[in-house]
Amino acid sequence: MSHGFEVGDHVMWNSEAGHVSGTITKVHTEDFEYKGHTRRASPDDPQYEIKSDKTDHVAAHKGSTLRLADDDR
Repeated sequence: MSHGFEVGDHVMWNSEAGHVSGTITKVHTEDFEYKGHTRRASPDDPQYEIKSDKTDHVAAHKGSTLRLADDDR
């Protein structure tokens, strides 16, 4: 199921440290290597690379774990 996120969207997700927000930098619609592991992605179930607002950390998540964030960074 496509969640309709695009590069540049400001999103939030839950992590062990609480809510994290960031900006989508890449949308993957095919399997890809990420930090030494193969991540599964397809046009119907893409994965997103997101750069954290507070650090230089880049995370990869499925759309089901993301939601649009209020744009009050």
